[in-house]
Amino acid sequence: MNMLSYTVILLFVPYAICATECSRVGVGSAGGGGVAGKMQASNVAMKAAQEAKAAEDAQQQAGQQAAHQVKEQLAEKAMEAAKAAEAALQGKEALVEQLKDEMKEAEVVVNEEQQSLQQLQQTVQAAGKAAQQAQANVKLLQTSLQLAQGDAQNAQQAMEGDNQQVQEKEGLLDAAKQRMEQLSSELKESKSDLAKTKDAAKKAEQAASEAKQNANRNRRRAGKQKKRK
Repeated sequence: MNMLSYTVILLFVPYAICATECSRVGVGSAGGGGVAGKMQASNVAMKAAQEAKAAEDAQQQAGQQAAHQVKEQLAEKAMEAAKAAEAALQGKEALVEQLKDEMKEAEVVVNEEQQSLQQLQQTVQAAGKAAQQAQANVKLLQTSLQLAQGDAQNAQQAMEGDNQQVQEKEGLLDAAKQRMEQLSSELKESKSDLAKTKDAAKKAEQAASEAKQNANRNRRRAGKQKKRK
């Protein structure tokens, strides 16, 4: 096997592995595979950046050993690796936007439950006052004792029912707050992961650009050498 064929094989195999990983994790689809796959998407982007840098290094090492066509192929592989990194970046940005929307929805639920809880607390206070007033009527109005006792009992039952609703609303409010805290943590983690993905994509793009520039310089150099001959 000559040096030209060996160089092409070495460069094609890492790129094929990167393309397979991108397809497996669903890079470029809406949501980027969900929260469970965010680390995989970042790994793919960083791997793509490494592959682009490897292509650039291999291009420089090729020098006099590889033909002009091989250098152009190296530049193409670097560009494709950069595209894969960009696809992973887009998937991560979509995930961050989704988490932001869920955070807003959770905040709305929390606000609604807080308002409902306040209303129920006011109702409980009013029912408590009504019970106290009914008990005072029992003492003051001995002639209407039975009626006053009935009013007090009804007020007590209403207060107990309202207390039960308050407890239920408090449980819903606690659950909503926990969900909001969870989403906040996931959003923070996703933003950090997004920064890493952007950095990897930028490095991949820079490596691809340098590889392309090297290919153009070598093509011009080869043309000058042919003219001299």
